[in-house]
Amino acid sequence: MTKVKICGLKEVQHVQAAVQAGADAIGFVFAASKRQVSIEQAQQLAKHIPEGVLKIGVFVNPTPEELRAAVSSVPLDYVQYHGDETPDFIVQQGYPSIKALSVHGAKDVQAAANYAVDYYLFDAPGTDYKGGSGHTFDWTLLETAGIPREKLILAGGLKIENIHEALALVSPCMVDVSSGVETEGSKDTEKIAAFLQAVKRGRV
Repeated sequence: MTKVKICGLKEVQHVQAAVQAGADAIGFVFAASKRQVSIEQAQQLAKHIPEGVLKIGVFVNPTPEELRAAVSSVPLDYVQYHGDETPDFIVQQGYPSIKALSVHGAKDVQAAANYAVDYYLFDAPGTDYKGGSGHTFDWTLLETAGIPREKLILAGGLKIENIHEALALVSPCMVDVSSGVETEGSKDTEKIAAFLQAVKRGRV
């Protein structure tokens, strides 16, 4: 069954709503974003995440020191690299890793082959920030990506209205949603629950 990551959480009530609805992973954004949290904020929020639910930190071009502090303090299960990090840099850090790639075209999908990571996250290009734009991309580009489905995470503009189409076409191991479970820029507990139900039960 496809897993679900709810990303960009900043409030205890939204973390609790995601966990109660069956989220498999919670994403904390440490990069510049309207959803950005500090290490201290993430640490407090993580106290409401039970064992078995992954804690994933989202970074854009972090320093080794920033990563070390966040991974150990929160603590994090995975580091999601969302910037221009080189394959060598990611390997050198040694953390369980996810490489996010913004998909403009086929070359961006093919670039995944350069990275030795645990998972590959394909996202729509960002607008003001890296990722989190609320837009989708051409999912058919992933059909010839050569990425094992058990390592493929789909993000970018996902919401309850298009999640079934996304699952049918891409069959990712995990979907990543942020703006799709928001109302007027803030997380919406009802949308979080509805999205998870749509994925887990296979109906909207």
